[in-house]
Amino acid sequence: MPKAYWISAYRSIKNPDAVAEYAKIAGPAITAAGGRPLARGNAAKAYEAGIVARTVIIEFDSVAAAVACHDGPQYQAALKVFNNAAERDFRIVEGLE
Repeated sequence: MPKAYWISAYRSIKNPDAVAEYAKIAGPAITAAGGRPLARGNAAKAYEAGIVARTVIIEFDSVAAAVACHDGPQYQAALKVFNNAAERDFRIVEGLE
């Protein structure tokens, strides 16, 4: 079964304090659901339409596990704290293997 990846590319952050509070809740929710952080921080380099802003990549064992985490009560509580504190592009992508 192919792994899955959450990819969050932030475009802008309106409320850094809310993003920090979101991270305190989201991190444990993600790891409890089997998510493994692979990368997070500002992009080292951006090309084409990319911008040098925060990017997060989380690995899950499957798309189903990634979706279950996102839709589960722990992560949904984190999203309530996030409350549009930033503009980001959030995707779940299936791995090749």
